[in-house]
Amino acid sequence: MTLDSRSEAPILSAAMRRDRLVVITSLALACALAWLWLLDQAQGMGAARGAMGGMPMPKAPQPSAASWLGAFVMWSLMMVAMMLPSAAPMILIYTRVAGQRRAPSGAAAPALAFAAIYLVVWTAFSAVAALAQVLLAATGAISASRLSLGDARLAGAVLLLAGAYQLTPLKDACLRQCRSPMGLIVQHWRAGWRGALGLGLRHALYCLGCCWALMALLFVGGVMNLAWVAALALVVMAEKVAPIGRLGARIVGVVCALAGVTLAAGLWAPPH
Repeated sequence: MTLDSRSEAPILSAAMRRDRLVVITSLALACALAWLWLLDQAQGMGAARGAMGGMPMPKAPQPSAASWLGAFVMWSLMMVAMMLPSAAPMILIYTRVAGQRRAPSGAAAPALAFAAIYLVVWTAFSAVAALAQVLLAATGAISASRLSLGDARLAGAVLLLAGAYQLTPLKDACLRQCRSPMGLIVQHWRAGWRGALGLGLRHALYCLGCCWALMALLFVGGVMNLAWVAALALVVMAEKVAPIGRLGARIVGVVCALAGVTLAAGLWAPPH
């Protein structure tokens, strides 16, 4: 090691620590704000249901741009709350690698760009989910107050679909990529902003391929049922970081499929 490299090492180390702190703080703040918003909305919906008491349910709302926009904002923030924690290990590894490779703008900015494009993909998913919610609400398939499927056969079909997808080779291939962040970085690393955005997009698409069916289960347990939201977020996290994550994904698939069959058969009913 030369004298110059020895003198630069403490500076590089300090810069990497600073970049890591900036990224961790940004991710934690985004997740905290999203969860606080969801908590506030859930409490508001609970108060509205309590105020209605035994009053008859209002007619199903007609689809509109305003109803879609409200659902879109809700889904977008829910995806931040649910998906960003499971993406954090990948983002932090990217931050470290970018710092080691001495990104010209530092590691924090490209790492946050990586996180931003990741959230853009889940925001696009939120637009589709919001449209599905608005259309289902218009047909009366989901409750306007609880935002969950009221038809046991339809709820069972969603559970069965999600369970079956958990067992497919596509799910396993996407999950393998999500569980190997360093391999993805080594294989597809490109320097600069375009590299950060490209790698973030690639990781986001793998994550979407891995988790979209689990997100569809929100319509079964309730889109604003925070206990259900938190449970699904923990399942996603466990699949990606737990040692038995791939086996766990298959177990979840079998459980969902069996639950779907028994629900559709009328052997049990989801809580409402």
